[in-house]
Amino acid sequence: MIESPKPVSPPQYPDYLPHYDPLEKVDMVGRFDYSNPGQQADPTKRNLFTRASEVIDLSPHCGTELKGVQLTELDSAGLDELALMVAERGCLVFRDQAFADVGFEKQRQIASHFGPLHVHGWMPHPEKGPPEFVIVFDSREDLRIRKSWARKNPIQFHVDQSLEPQPPGATFFCMLEQPQGVGGDTIFCSTVRAYEKLSPKFRKRLEGLMAVHSTANAVSRELRDNGDKSVVRRPVTRSVHPVVIVNPVTKQKALFVNSSYTQNIVGYDDDESDYLLKFLFDHINRGHDFSCRVRYEPGTVVVWDQRVTQHSQTLDYPAGDRRHAFRLTPLANPPIPSLVEKDDTQCMQEEERVMLGLC
Repeated sequence: MIESPKPVSPPQYPDYLPHYDPLEKVDMVGRFDYSNPGQQADPTKRNLFTRASEVIDLSPHCGTELKGVQLTELDSAGLDELALMVAERGCLVFRDQAFADVGFEKQRQIASHFGPLHVHGWMPHPEKGPPEFVIVFDSREDLRIRKSWARKNPIQFHVDQSLEPQPPGATFFCMLEQPQGVGGDTIFCSTVRAYEKLSPKFRKRLEGLMAVHSTANAVSRELRDNGDKSVVRRPVTRSVHPVVIVNPVTKQKALFVNSSYTQNIVGYDDDESDYLLKFLFDHINRGHDFSCRVRYEPGTVVVWDQRVTQHSQTLDYPAGDRRHAFRLTPLANPPIPSLVEKDDTQCMQEEERVMLGLC
């Protein structure tokens, strides 16, 4: 005998339910002058640390949780310090936040401090809310996310919208409802450390390379999965970015290729490009030693810098359980290419490699 499904409680945040309009179109933000708030921050981060009751690093190379800090109470100087710290640590976790309850305009105002907000090309936004809000809604009432991942492993590290001429920097993800029990975590990895883990000679070969980023595959999946209900607000978008970039705040170098949007290396034959990109994607996917895993509860807000991290969902909770969140995605600077290292003695300057006899 088949049991009838358990009754489903109504969503706790109905104003943030997803809205799909197949006829909707949006324009790209385009090029803009960008001033990085992290570059004008107090390096002691006094506004952040005086509010924090506890600061906990989640892993050596990525992720820090700040307890006691309310994002809605930070002034401009505090938000500047947030931009600096997230550039340094990759992602920051804030719990028990009032952020979910302050309304669209306040939420948008805070996120806009970090840059103009991106409007997604196919993911939903609230019906009566600003289009910049990306709604993540997985539930028995809406299995669209589940269906999009039904044919492949949901662990796919990526940068949201890396194909933009000026891709995202500090990004906000606010959890509204979380599946019962455990599951639905996000894994973040440091692309700074991913770059540093490569040998100096190999790193030098990557510098100067350019790669094509495109929405072509993502748009094709949207059309395949949803047919006449597909949402394609923009035509296929394409940009060319450096394979290795420099963060303007920390001056650290980071890998900037991802399996969701990076299609090929400029100037390489297809077989050569596929071979190199697969190595770099696998290197990032296997990087448990430079990643952290964030568990959510309602009221958790994660802020991460997409110039120095990639992230992946887990989708490990039971199908039909509700997971409801929203994302705000400020755009940042055009990717800054790293300069080709000319010093072949770089290996001798890295203590760990010298210690292990790798030079």
